[in-house]
Amino acid sequence: MGNVRVALRRQAAQFEKVRRDHALETAEDYVEAISDIVHRQGECRVKHLAQHMGVSHVTVTRIVARLREEELLETAPYRPIRLTAKGERLAAQSRRRHEIVFTFLRALGVPEDEATRDAEGIEHHVGKRTLQCMRKIAEERGASFDW
Repeated sequence: MGNVRVALRRQAAQFEKVRRDHALETAEDYVEAISDIVHRQGECRVKHLAQHMGVSHVTVTRIVARLREEELLETAPYRPIRLTAKGERLAAQSRRRHEIVFTFLRALGVPEDEATRDAEGIEHHVGKRTLQCMRKIAEERGASFDW
């Protein structure tokens, strides 16, 4: 019976990690999108974010509220969404990981459209050492990173 309990606790811990990872993935996607929209349009509102992410206004409102609680952004009714310093750091970190993964995939010969799609998923789950190796290989094949 003790082994079963241990196995169940391990399983529960794995599911908890997956839930945390998915929540972080959503946060990274949204802060990166907000940053991109602000740099492109000068401001980001819920409607811009909904269009960019291809989701409903209600979905964006719910996620924005959560990210506000996590102090990643600031907003008020009828006001634009602004990233906090913490949100800006997360967006920059996510953007760098995305660029490394995308560049690595392109260096392997992956077509651009597939590299774009695949980098979007991989960037959230790649480990630090793996990312360092990806960057090294991309740089060996002529890539340079400006940050």
